[in-house]
Amino acid sequence: MDPLNVDPAWRAAHPGATVGVLAIGNVANPPSHDGLNEAAATLERELRTMLGDADRETVRATPPLPAYAAYYKRWGQRYHVAMQLESVAQKGKSIPRVAALVEAMFIAELRNGILTAGHDLDAAALPLRLAVGAGEPFHGPSGNELLVKDGDMYTADAEGHILSAVITGPSDRARIGPDTTAALFVVYAPPGIDSALVAAHLDEIERNVRLVSPPAETIARELVTA
Repeated sequence: MDPLNVDPAWRAAHPGATVGVLAIGNVANPPSHDGLNEAAATLERELRTMLGDADRETVRATPPLPAYAAYYKRWGQRYHVAMQLESVAQKGKSIPRVAALVEAMFIAELRNGILTAGHDLDAAALPLRLAVGAGEPFHGPSGNELLVKDGDMYTADAEGHILSAVITGPSDRARIGPDTTAALFVVYAPPGIDSALVAAHLDEIERNVRLVSPPAETIARELVTA
């Protein structure tokens, strides 16, 4: 079974966009992992060496950030991963040392600049549906009611529960938690980002997860481009 069904409207609305899905089982989610923490510290040093003295425009021009900036600008917003990159590289902030599966995702997200959502696979019915927003309501992680922005790209599970949208963010459904033993990662890349970069990003997430859980098994992986 393919893990992702694509609404034709998504291809029409976002030509050149790419979405990737990685489902991986037999994993653990400890509250901390020394190997990941070391990887996070290494990335912090690399980012500060590369961008620590750069001006803001240089940082924001670092690929693939301009593609996200153009996408987010359509809704009057800034790309939050770019802001996190500035905080780590130039303001001395640390990458959060959080639950291992989330940290594994976030390290790759910050290194590659590619937006990723993480979910508990056992709480999300496959296949996912990739679609275009038209004001669909859902609840955010704190329980607040949100809407998918008109024209934004989002994913819902096979039961119709929205998992995440690019602009509005993740829902309260299928959140990764201490008892998660199978994870689902959804990568959103707007037009202007080579699908090969998205594939490499999925590779890095998988490597990070296997660092924590060497017996991890890839259940499904798919990459679609409009």
